[in-house]
Amino acid sequence: MDIIFLGGLQIETIIGIYDWERKTKQTVILDIEMAHDIKKAAATDDIEDTLDYKAVSQRVISFVEQSDFFLVEKLAEEINHLIREEFNVPWVKLILNKKGAISGASDVGIIIERGIK
Repeated sequence: MDIIFLGGLQIETIIGIYDWERKTKQTVILDIEMAHDIKKAAATDDIEDTLDYKAVSQRVISFVEQSDFFLVEKLAEEINHLIREEFNVPWVKLILNKKGAISGASDVGIIIERGIK
Protein backbone atom coordinates (compact mmCIF):
# COMPACT_ATOMS: atom_id res chain seq x y z
CA MET A 1 0.00 0.00 0.00
CA ASP A 2 1.19 3.49 -0.81
CA ILE A 3 1.22 6.26 1.78
CA ILE A 4 0.75 9.97 1.24
CA PHE A 5 1.89 12.03 4.22
CA LEU A 6 1.82 15.49 5.75
CA GLY A 7 4.54 16.25 8.27
CA GLY A 8 4.87 19.00 10.85
CA LEU A 9 1.54 20.68 10.13
CA GLN A 10 1.29 23.39 12.83
CA ILE A 11 -2.15 24.68 13.79
CA GLU A 12 -3.32 27.08 16.51
CA THR A 13 -6.37 25.93 18.49
CA ILE A 14 -8.08 25.83 21.86
CA ILE A 15 -7.16 22.52 23.47
CA GLY A 16 -6.88 21.53 27.12
CA ILE A 17 -8.63 21.11 30.43
CA TYR A 18 -7.28 24.04 32.43
CA ASP A 19 -8.93 27.47 32.57
CA TRP A 20 -5.97 29.20 30.91
CA GLU A 21 -6.03 26.61 28.09
CA ARG A 22 -9.68 27.43 27.40
CA LYS A 23 -8.72 31.09 26.79
CA THR A 24 -5.39 30.83 24.98
CA LYS A 25 -4.76 29.15 21.65
CA GLN A 26 -1.95 26.61 21.62
CA THR A 27 -0.05 25.04 18.76
CA VAL A 28 -0.63 21.42 17.90
CA ILE A 29 1.65 19.74 15.40
CA LEU A 30 0.29 16.98 13.19
CA ASP A 31 2.04 14.24 11.25
CA ILE A 32 -0.45 12.39 9.09
CA GLU A 33 0.02 9.24 7.01
CA MET A 34 -2.79 8.22 4.64
CA ALA A 35 -3.08 5.00 2.67
CA HIS A 36 -3.76 5.67 -0.99
CA ASP A 37 -3.04 3.70 -4.15
CA ILE A 38 -1.00 6.06 -6.34
CA LYS A 39 -0.68 3.80 -9.43
CA LYS A 40 -3.34 5.60 -11.47
CA ALA A 41 -1.97 9.07 -10.63
CA ALA A 42 1.54 7.89 -11.50
CA ALA A 43 0.27 6.66 -14.88
CA THR A 44 -1.86 9.71 -15.76
CA ASP A 45 0.10 12.49 -14.00
CA ASP A 46 -3.31 14.02 -13.16
CA ILE A 47 -4.19 15.52 -9.75
CA GLU A 48 -7.72 14.17 -10.12
CA ASP A 49 -6.35 10.63 -9.83
CA THR A 50 -4.67 11.04 -6.45
CA LEU A 51 -5.32 12.17 -2.91
CA ASP A 52 -4.90 15.95 -2.98
CA TYR A 53 -2.80 16.57 0.12
CA LYS A 54 -3.30 20.32 -0.20
CA ALA A 55 -7.07 19.84 0.04
CA VAL A 56 -6.62 17.50 3.01
CA SER A 57 -4.34 19.97 4.82
CA GLN A 58 -6.68 22.93 4.19
CA ARG A 59 -9.66 20.97 5.53
CA VAL A 60 -7.76 19.75 8.60
CA ILE A 61 -6.43 23.25 9.33
CA SER A 62 -9.93 24.73 9.09
CA PHE A 63 -11.38 22.03 11.34
CA VAL A 64 -8.67 22.25 14.01
CA GLU A 65 -8.66 26.06 14.10
CA GLN A 66 -12.41 26.03 14.80
CA SER A 67 -12.32 23.21 17.36
CA ASP A 68 -12.20 23.59 21.13
CA PHE A 69 -11.84 20.12 22.57
CA PHE A 70 -10.60 19.37 26.08
CA LEU A 71 -8.53 16.29 25.23
CA VAL A 72 -5.96 15.60 22.52
CA GLU A 73 -7.49 12.12 22.29
CA LYS A 74 -10.80 13.60 21.12
CA LEU A 75 -9.14 15.98 18.67
CA ALA A 76 -7.00 13.19 17.19
CA GLU A 77 -10.00 10.89 16.81
CA GLU A 78 -12.08 13.60 15.10
CA ILE A 79 -9.29 14.54 12.66
CA ASN A 80 -8.72 10.91 11.79
CA HIS A 81 -12.44 10.36 11.22
CA LEU A 82 -12.72 13.51 9.08
CA ILE A 83 -9.90 12.40 6.75
CA ARG A 84 -11.21 8.86 6.37
CA GLU A 85 -14.79 9.96 5.70
CA GLU A 86 -14.39 13.14 3.65
CA PHE A 87 -11.46 11.97 1.53
CA ASN A 88 -12.33 8.27 1.31
CA VAL A 89 -9.03 7.18 2.87
CA PRO A 90 -9.06 3.57 4.12
CA TRP A 91 -6.29 3.97 6.73
CA VAL A 92 -4.89 6.97 8.59
CA LYS A 93 -2.05 7.20 11.10
CA LEU A 94 -2.07 10.47 13.00
CA ILE A 95 0.55 11.83 15.39
CA LEU A 96 -0.71 14.81 17.38
CA ASN A 97 2.00 16.67 19.29
CA LYS A 98 1.10 19.25 21.93
CA LYS A 99 4.63 20.59 22.45
CA GLY A 100 5.39 22.02 25.84
CA ALA A 101 2.33 20.56 27.56
CA ILE A 102 4.53 18.98 30.24
CA SER A 103 7.36 20.87 31.87
CA GLY A 104 10.65 19.17 31.10
CA ALA A 105 9.31 17.24 28.09
CA SER A 106 9.97 18.50 24.59
CA ASP A 107 7.11 16.52 23.07
CA VAL A 108 3.78 15.26 24.39
CA GLY A 109 0.99 13.78 22.35
CA ILE A 110 -0.84 10.83 20.95
CA ILE A 111 -0.52 8.45 18.01
CA ILE A 112 -3.59 6.73 16.58
CA GLU A 113 -4.22 4.50 13.58
CA ARG A 114 -7.67 3.81 12.24
CA GLY A 115 -8.98 1.84 9.31
CA ILE A 116 -7.57 -0.97 7.19
CA LYS A 117 -4.04 -0.62 5.86
